[in-house]
Amino acid sequence: MDRVFVIGRESFPELVRLSSGEQYKAVFVVLPGTSGKFAMEIDIDGPGCEVDIAGLYLCSGSDSVELDVILRHNYGGSTSTQQFLGVVGGESKAVFDGLVYVAPGAVKTKAHQENRSILLESTAFVESRPQLEIYADDVECSHGCTSGYLAPDELFYMRSRGIPEGEALRLQKIAFLSPVLKRLPESLAEEIYESIS
Repeated sequence: MDRVFVIGRESFPELVRLSSGEQYKAVFVVLPGTSGKFAMEIDIDGPGCEVDIAGLYLCSGSDSVELDVILRHNYGGSTSTQQFLGVVGGESKAVFDGLVYVAPGAVKTKAHQENRSILLESTAFVESRPQLEIYADDVECSHGCTSGYLAPDELFYMRSRGIPEGEALRLQKIAFLSPVLKRLPESLAEEIYESIS
């Protein structure tokens, strides 16, 4: 089961250390009206560990959010997955700075890092810095990022089916965030649905 942390409402572990066979599954949520730099580090110090973290950030107005994630595979034979999704509007700014480090000798490591963001206005700003530092052979590692605007052809399609523009835009945002939304408790997901206009 995922641990869920709403950043700005509750504290979250800034350092997590895993030893042989341990798992860490967590979702980090940044709601509108939250600003600041939020950093976390995860150390995998034994074989057979699994890390699965996700994040969702909703920035509006003049929010400024920076998420720094350092994940170190200090020992081989473990897996990690990161997926951070954001919707950024107004004059807000969102920065994702993620590092996956694979130590010398940490063979059979599998690591994936992904950051995707949607800009709602041209005045919003997104910066994404996914990074891999790999010092071992026989690993499977990937990372990537994308940022852009909502697809106008999807909006046109929904409008042509009688869906009002505001609702069509809302549905696009919810669909984009759905991989992380489905990991949240129903009450928090409902709060997020209501905050998306």
